[in-house]
Amino acid sequence: MKQKIVIKVHMTCDKCRSKALGLVASNHGVESVGIEGDDRDRLAVVGNGLDAANLTACLRKKVAYAELVTVEVVGAKEKKPEPDTTVDPFCQQWHHPGYYSWPYPYPGSHCYPYSM
Repeated sequence: MKQKIVIKVHMTCDKCRSKALGLVASNHGVESVGIEGDDRDRLAVVGNGLDAANLTACLRKKVAYAELVTVEVVGAKEKKPEPDTTVDPFCQQWHHPGYYSWPYPYPGSHCYPYSM
């Protein structure tokens, strides 16, 4: 499931920002990383199958204090179009569930009309 994670990190200089971006981008499943916020102190991470707690812990250990702000699902699953369940009335007339009556449909997946 695709997620967007926002982590607030205490980043005071461009070197810290670069280090944090590189650290987050190197994780498996990360699709994009960006810096958000007025103070440029929030990392927005978008990816598939990410562990938000693990990302936050890595940033705390390697860069500076980090706080998990939000985790949200991006692009909820789209519903697949349902197959057309309408049945041809002619085929339904000859095909009875559980037994065959005369005139029964010929073997195969098609219904054939009764002809004499």
